[in-house]
Amino acid sequence: MIDKYNILTLEEAESTNDTLMQLAQADAELPQLFTVIAQNQTAGKGQRGNSWFVSPHKNLTYSVFIKTETLSPKNQYAVSELVAVSTLEALRQCLPREQAKRLQIKWPNDILVDGRKLVGILTELSASMERIDYIVMGIGINTGIERIEFPEDFRDKTTSFLAEGIAVSRKQLLAAVLAELEKLYMVAETEGFDKILEDWKTLSCTIGNEVQVISEDKTFIGKAVDLDNNGCLLVDTGTKIERVIAGDVSIRPVKQ
Repeated sequence: MIDKYNILTLEEAESTNDTLMQLAQADAELPQLFTVIAQNQTAGKGQRGNSWFVSPHKNLTYSVFIKTETLSPKNQYAVSELVAVSTLEALRQCLPREQAKRLQIKWPNDILVDGRKLVGILTELSASMERIDYIVMGIGINTGIERIEFPEDFRDKTTSFLAEGIAVSRKQLLAAVLAELEKLYMVAETEGFDKILEDWKTLSCTIGNEVQVISEDKTFIGKAVDLDNNGCLLVDTGTKIERVIAGDVSIRPVKQ
């Protein structure tokens, strides 16, 4: 039920992440899973400062507040993957079985349909050296955008529910996403991230494939072989195992 959650709905915002970060800084008693939704975002953002394309009333764009007293900064990558797994499981509830099987996660938390991006997730947090105070998860789900509406550069890489021939209620979708997020976060708080990371690997299109990694200081190619206990990607370059904390990871075409 969507009514159990505290939700602020805005007609327009520059960025729901920025709005929610400001609210969290101003209110130490902000409720757990407080959510800000914008019908339109004028400065939506993705990983590594990339922009996020939004068509008014045709995306589900929102940010969720997670307050924690038990997680350390090393857990931030695992939390990001937790959100990806919970979002994918929620999407499965809203899709026919055959389409649900086509959903996969690309490291760290993009959700793809047949290689095209359906969901983008951005993690931001307030933390000290010792612990995370709170996390803001920005999530953008393409719901009602026609493929022709995407910018030309995105068209082959991005999709939406509508482009896949599926009608979806944004309200029902948000309720499912928040319920799955709440459930999995409770698992992480009580049992740790081991099972969640195993679920992520099962749902991943990254593990087992050759990837190219572009980080701030280097670029390399190798086979994505595993996650470490903190959710960082492990890539075998043939000469060493690289631990990827951040960067742009793309899956390379399979050689014929």
